[in-house]
Amino acid sequence: MGKRPASSNTVRIIAGSLGGRKIRFPDARGLRPTADRTRETLFNWLTMDIQGSRCLDLFAGSGALGIEACSRGADQVIMIEAVSKVSRQLKENVQLLGIEDRVQVVHSNALSWMENTDEQPFDLVFIDPPFADDVLQSVIDALISNDLLASPARLYMERDIAQSLPVLPDNCSIIREKKAGQVGFCLIECIP
Repeated sequence: MGKRPASSNTVRIIAGSLGGRKIRFPDARGLRPTADRTRETLFNWLTMDIQGSRCLDLFAGSGALGIEACSRGADQVIMIEAVSKVSRQLKENVQLLGIEDRVQVVHSNALSWMENTDEQPFDLVFIDPPFADDVLQSVIDALISNDLLASPARLYMERDIAQSLPVLPDNCSIIREKKAGQVGFCLIECIP
């Protein structure tokens, strides 16, 4: 399979203060930015939840979800990315967009970071790992056991439709769910 031309490694921020701006991302195993239509659906679901929120973008990849949240009014976004060249590009994009005061990029494995962080709980968490890694259950468990969810919190999760959903704690439930091709995505609400 041939490489994509470099010009295709961009994603457009849909709306908000950065709407229409494009960000670049490098080729990396499992990196597949959330499609424009899916992001638009997600942020329509979250319209009332973004302004002033603290967001955690695990497996940040292109940064499309975290930067879109910032563009739409999130107060703070922490993006976690394990692949060094992807993390470097994220930092460059954040600097080029002038959003360093609200967006922090952390080069780390998401599960390790959750085990070792002393961050305050998050209102919104984006969970979009490479599908081959099959870590959704571990991520949900780590978010709960490390008290990283605010009260209430919303979780956005993407998965290959062939993968089963993780077991959710009793205080969490799926409130929205859709499919786009082979990708299933859902919004989960966690209430104390």
